[in-house]
Amino acid sequence: MTASNATQQSNLTPRRDIHQQVTDTIIRQLESGTVPWHQPWNGGPERLLTIPKNFNTGKKYRGINILLLWVSALDQKFDSGEWASLKQWNERKESIRKGEKGSMIVYYDTFEKEVEGEVQQIPFLKTSYVFNRCQLANYQPQEPVQASPVESLVEKVDQLDRFVQNTNAIIEHEGGQAYYRPSQDKIVLPAPDAFIDTDNCTATEGYYSTLLHELTHWTSHPSRLNRKVGKKFSDNGYAVEELVAELGAAFLCSEFAIQTADKGNHASYIAHWLKVLKENKHCLITAASEASKACDYLQGLQPQ
Repeated sequence: MTASNATQQSNLTPRRDIHQQVTDTIIRQLESGTVPWHQPWNGGPERLLTIPKNFNTGKKYRGINILLLWVSALDQKFDSGEWASLKQWNERKESIRKGEKGSMIVYYDTFEKEVEGEVQQIPFLKTSYVFNRCQLANYQPQEPVQASPVESLVEKVDQLDRFVQNTNAIIEHEGGQAYYRPSQDKIVLPAPDAFIDTDNCTATEGYYSTLLHELTHWTSHPSRLNRKVGKKFSDNGYAVEELVAELGAAFLCSEFAIQTADKGNHASYIAHWLKVLKENKHCLITAASEASKACDYLQGLQPQ
């Protein structure tokens, strides 16, 4: 879709399987060897992406739209996290460069349907298109201002420690595995010094991104968000919950500007998620929505 016909999208787009289209977008990234919820993709702090936000409203995008816009920014090497529809940019007296294409986002709408004599509101998924600030006709790239890596990481760790402490989650350090144990409502992690530096992630970032993963699981408890979690690795609910934690950690890592921990066997990790997404086209949108809810819950525990 180009800037010239973006406003006609709803009339021209035939009925299609949007869940499948969204899932296929992420599958293509995985098949290319890129995990779109892991940062950075090409190494270095300059590739860290923030949670995308709408320039016109100032609101951050949520759920699957975060991933869709991250993928678009990655593909097109955008260095801005600001997006808006063609109409919204035009309202700000901005124009899109000729030939630029919009990036798809999705949202729920409803229609009325009579069920057993009662009119009900039935939700359904719709698409819209937005453009990045980098696509504006008058856009001028700016050199990023980077803080001292040591100082910035120290500041981030201080912020992360306060964030975690404010949740009052029970966290113990023992053994060599990280997990959340629902029966005892506690998080178990290896000691921080058990983590090591990798090419894309410091040991400190590896520890905190792992902690944020388990903290996302922690929100599933019945006394909190009460998510339905499968009991076995082969359960669909188990796979969805694991993806919720992966995405929740990714969203939180982006908020704190830290990199996500490397996975031990990258190819095996990608193969696993390809299998999950190809078997369940609804898994990704559901997990992304629940991940945003988990982040909201954890943010809600912080002092105002």
